[in-house]
Amino acid sequence: MVTGAVRVLRAAVLPLALIGLTALAGVVLGRVYAGGLLTWLVVGAAAGSVLVSVAARRLPSWLVAPVSVAAMAGWTLWSLRLAATRAELPGGLLEVTTDAARNGIPRLLTAMIPVEPTPDTVLVPVVAAWLAGLTGAEVALRTGRVLLGYLPAAGLYAAALYVVGPNAEPALGSTVAFVAVAALGLAIPTRTAPGGGDPTAELTPRVRAAVRLRLATSAALGVAVVVGLVALLGPVVAEQVDGRPVDPRRYVEPPQVQTLDENPLIRISGWALHPEQKLLDVSTERPDAPPADAPPEADPAADTARSVRIRLAVLSDYDGVTWRVGATYRNAGRILPVATAARDSTVQTVRQQISVAELSGRLLPAVATPREVSGARVAYDPASGTLIRPEGLTPGLRYTVTSAEERPDSNLLASANVPAGDEVARVLRVADGVPDPMRRLATQLAEENGAPFARASAIEQFLAEHYRVVADAPSGHAYPNLGFFLFGPRNGGGQEGTSEQFAAAFAVLGRLSGLPTRVVVGFRTSGQGPVLAGDAYAWPEVLFDGLGWVSFDPLPRPNDEPRPVEEDFRPTPEDPPPSEAPAPTAEPSASPEPVAADDAPPGPDGLSTPVLVAGGSGGLLLVVGALLLTLLAMRRSLTRSRLVRGDPGQRIAGAWREVTDALRLAGRPVGDDLAATEIAGHARRTLADARAGTTGDDPDAVAPIGGTAAADASSPAVDELAALLNQVGFAPGAATPDQAARAAEVASAYVATLRSARPWWRRLLWSVHPTPLRRARRSPR
Repeated sequence: MVTGAVRVLRAAVLPLALIGLTALAGVVLGRVYAGGLLTWLVVGAAAGSVLVSVAARRLPSWLVAPVSVAAMAGWTLWSLRLAATRAELPGGLLEVTTDAARNGIPRLLTAMIPVEPTPDTVLVPVVAAWLAGLTGAEVALRTGRVLLGYLPAAGLYAAALYVVGPNAEPALGSTVAFVAVAALGLAIPTRTAPGGGDPTAELTPRVRAAVRLRLATSAALGVAVVVGLVALLGPVVAEQVDGRPVDPRRYVEPPQVQTLDENPLIRISGWALHPEQKLLDVSTERPDAPPADAPPEADPAADTARSVRIRLAVLSDYDGVTWRVGATYRNAGRILPVATAARDSTVQTVRQQISVAELSGRLLPAVATPREVSGARVAYDPASGTLIRPEGLTPGLRYTVTSAEERPDSNLLASANVPAGDEVARVLRVADGVPDPMRRLATQLAEENGAPFARASAIEQFLAEHYRVVADAPSGHAYPNLGFFLFGPRNGGGQEGTSEQFAAAFAVLGRLSGLPTRVVVGFRTSGQGPVLAGDAYAWPEVLFDGLGWVSFDPLPRPNDEPRPVEEDFRPTPEDPPPSEAPAPTAEPSASPEPVAADDAPPGPDGLSTPVLVAGGSGGLLLVVGALLLTLLAMRRSLTRSRLVRGDPGQRIAGAWREVTDALRLAGRPVGDDLAATEIAGHARRTLADARAGTTGDDPDAVAPIGGTAAADASSPAVDELAALLNQVGFAPGAATPDQAARAAEVASAYVATLRSARPWWRRLLWSVHPTPLRRARRSPR
């Protein structure tokens, strides 16, 4: 009786070990899933696959696989149905299974952490676990090769670690358990002698003792070796995984959007021309709102029943031409990641049921910040809080979204500061090419208002008091468009626009004043009923410490007549130095009176041929001269704007661009993949070659960047300029005016020295060459 129980126990050790090894892969993978459903489904697949192999052990080997695959199909379909029910996904089992089979791997690798167990995110782990258990059980149980049978489970475990990547803590406990289970399966023998007796019973006592001692020693030695390897290699492997994790999601392209959704700001003007177009139907609930008869001060979001801002997209990136979302979307389930609310703000829950009418694109409207979405499969960007539906919006789409709406404490705004540093560099960046009047306007408003909130309020008030909203204003928010909106003649279409220009102008002026800003596109509605195209508008937001993003409304109040901009700001240009005076424009001169010539035939209009030739030649010379003078003035103006204007960091970057432009003019351009120190070395070698007589015009004579030409010790200190540029890049805002002045001095000395080493005719062309002007239009390196 006891012998039979021991035989059963020994026979069950290896199957249980295989089940445990395969199930541990589900434990590791389940760390990035929401809830424990995925882990239990993998455990069920591991147990089912091994138990089917144990039950079919007496069948021929070729018959076990079809039986096990049939059982796998049943378990997989049941798992998919359970996951779809838990996730409240619509559609029948066939539709759900087809979609999961088609999109399982890409959605698993692009899903947002934590991953919601849905059919497309559980299909691959469940099937992989079943196949690993089937293969391991057949090899270990049928052939007796235990170590070889461990390989499928070990491969599945390694794949789970790879998929998790850096998105969870190191799986030290699971790894130790994996090794312990594997060692247990190896340590306990599973085979017995025929008839169930002791396999050494027929041996003499001396031989039997020697065999038993040898078996015990081998088993102990094997376990000791395994434990020793784990003790030695475990910390090293764990340290490597924790130190340099690999995220497989970087190899898979997340869901993308088209230009229409990347910059929805351009849609404002089109919607303004068709204000009656129905875009959405909305029903809004506020479960934790105060009662309707509560006093106004009890509700920090006063008058919310009449005004609800539904956000479509957040635009944080601006290159001087276009505002863009710049989001990285990840497939998400119903529950979205919870972001930490601002310290000095209150959070109110808002639940909306939204039906899509004629709104197109992929952006999914919702009140900020969405926390749960049901009724639609979505992808989400946590940085901006923007939702998309990868399949696109369709008329009749109905979904429910629950949001956490933050309300800042308005009493703290007056004394609040704004953050700075690398974390907010994206929303502080100002692209090159800002018109001088716009920069001077921002400076004027900032000088008159010191505190950040006062600056933001001054910009808001200035725009609301001096400009007019018109529905038929053309779309556009590039620097030229904003310059015309702010300073263009009122009788010529200037100083008027849609909310597109108001929000974009506020955001640019705010960044010029040191405020982290962004533009939001959405709808302003009552929260109940239809949302029309006329409800669409854009508004700016400013980030304050402890309060989060605070929205502003620079639109003028109804029936307010705007004051002329000239009453408070006159964008007169600065007086340029004589060397930068604008080039004279050739005015057509009056035709000279025809003079009769004795020996020249008259021209068609009575002018003699010599007069016509002289006039044409003179006019051509005037045009060429005017062009050269214009290029000279533009080049000098560009150099001055780089070295003199802007904050110290911008002036240091401008000095660096002067050096790189000089290298390009000398025939030694640098690539965008080089570091500043490498470019500095290349600049020194270029100057040394120029002084030695190698001009760079002959391709065979140009030394490569990594060449061995010795740098002249008397060349300007471009290495010092490179160090200043690296300081600006890694420590924004730390540069001083003295450092900026030193950078301008180094750049000017280097350019002058390199230019003087060129042939005389190239020195003449140097000052009027248009290449630096063309490159200034693009984002500099």
